[in-house]
Amino acid sequence: MGRKGTETRERLLDATQELVETGGYSGAGLNRVIDVSGAPRGSLYFHFPGGKEQLVGESVRRAGRTIGDALAGLAETSPSDEAFVDGMLRFLGDRLEESGWRSGCPVATVALETAATSDPLREACSEVYASWEEALRTRLAGRPDADDLAITILALVEGALLLARTHRSRSPLDSVARRIGALLG
Repeated sequence: MGRKGTETRERLLDATQELVETGGYSGAGLNRVIDVSGAPRGSLYFHFPGGKEQLVGESVRRAGRTIGDALAGLAETSPSDEAFVDGMLRFLGDRLEESGWRSGCPVATVALETAATSDPLREACSEVYASWEEALRTRLAGRPDADDLAITILALVEGALLLARTHRSRSPLDSVARRIGALLG
């Protein structure tokens, strides 16, 4: 694929990610993706012959990698498990607040809308969550309960993001940071 094709594909994925994060799967209609991306309609089907399911699935995986990479960087540079989790919640909270409380988790909205109706999208969401769990598990590897802690922390963070977005307040993230600190302490 040439440079122009790659740029068009990336624009389609960027638009889809933005629309999914702010409006969920249903908010990422193909006409809206084309409008936001500025890409020709034929390009969408050329790059994503599987249609909306493929486009959203790839967008979820791509967004998941972006957040996963940020978490991996925090895991490497944080002096303690508590500092890592605090940094993670600060990063996610900043991201949410900077979007005007519109962009929460790039996976949760799709998972909630499609997990019962689309195996390809459920699998994409599951893969991303599993990669984040693994990042947490790796950071917590010295603890005997690392597996349980990784899932618990991820569930607390996901819930806090939902509440923070709904309340348009960082206080749920701050509360969860304190509770996770107590779990880890």
